[in-house]
Amino acid sequence: MYPHKQLSDAKRILALVAFCFTLSSAEAQSTPAERAGDYVRAEIQKQHIPGIALLVARHGRIVRADGFGLANVELEVPTKPQTIFQSGSVGKQFTATAVMMLVEEGKVSLDDPLTKYFGDAPPTWRDVTVRELLSHTAGFGDYPEKFDFRKDWTEEELLKLVESIPLAYPPGTKWEYSNLGYLTLGLLIHHVTGQFYGDFLQDRIFKPLGMQTTRIISEADIVPNRAAGYRLVKGELKNQEWVAPVMNTTADGSLYFSILDLAEWDAALYTEKLLKRSSLELMWTPVKLKNGQPNGEGYGFGWFIGEQHGHHVVHHDGAWQGFKSAIARYTDDQLTVVVLANLAEAKPGDIAQHVAEIYLSDQQPRDNTP
Repeated sequence: MYPHKQLSDAKRILALVAFCFTLSSAEAQSTPAERAGDYVRAEIQKQHIPGIALLVARHGRIVRADGFGLANVELEVPTKPQTIFQSGSVGKQFTATAVMMLVEEGKVSLDDPLTKYFGDAPPTWRDVTVRELLSHTAGFGDYPEKFDFRKDWTEEELLKLVESIPLAYPPGTKWEYSNLGYLTLGLLIHHVTGQFYGDFLQDRIFKPLGMQTTRIISEADIVPNRAAGYRLVKGELKNQEWVAPVMNTTADGSLYFSILDLAEWDAALYTEKLLKRSSLELMWTPVKLKNGQPNGEGYGFGWFIGEQHGHHVVHHDGAWQGFKSAIARYTDDQLTVVVLANLAEAKPGDIAQHVAEIYLSDQQPRDNTP
């Protein structure tokens, strides 16, 4: 050790303090975009996620639309803003919007019993309303434990399956998340309009909003910029599991979309292009049970509603076939974060929350003065 290169204890402490101050200053001077980018890259490594698409929008306008990692590992294709992911249950908000369109047109009533639309339904469906299907309070459950996702079911067969399952509880008395309830809403849309629900969404929502790539899933079609879905098996990356084509067309969450399309969707939700403001507010209000109590999960129609560190947020996550998705709209702050990932074990909801915190901490406090 050379004597002139040694530091006294005091000098070492001063150097350490100066170094820490430099790091803190650099972090304070970095932009939200830089901090969010660093965070997402770190989460990709931590969670072993092949690729992520990130959208941050304010006041209905894109602040950041970016891709991280790989959309396709085998071909080494990078993720882009144009990359197409599968929606999972984030697709439920589109199904709910379609039903509310029919409500506004007088073709459906929220308090109609399901037997009005399904004449051969079991007697217990007389007590189930459209409102309860939308809010997961109808007594419907999820797919049976031994359900065959590789059988090419018809709509009629799926309806008969749902009808054959006894209600798990009296309608309106409990909240229980139900993919079968939203599958049934898709069939209801078909019964009322004569259109497959996916065609109805295309004609009434996607095309009018310019959501050019959003559509029902089809693994047979050529879909530009389509990501591959993955899962971890004993720590090793594997391709998504295959399901029958019809199981990629149900209304519980079977869409392709990109963050660019979801930016158009987010912008439209600030307007009345699709629904009246009163209808949107109803969708974003937690439904009460028959006893007048909140449903316990803060669920409206196709959206969860809650608070995050004092900020009001409407949000939803999705999972399907090696994909995870999350959308979080901080409505009072007019901030939206969307995270799309192509790994079954990813945690996009946590990532979206953290990214939102980065951007919310950077903005000026809201003036709540009347």
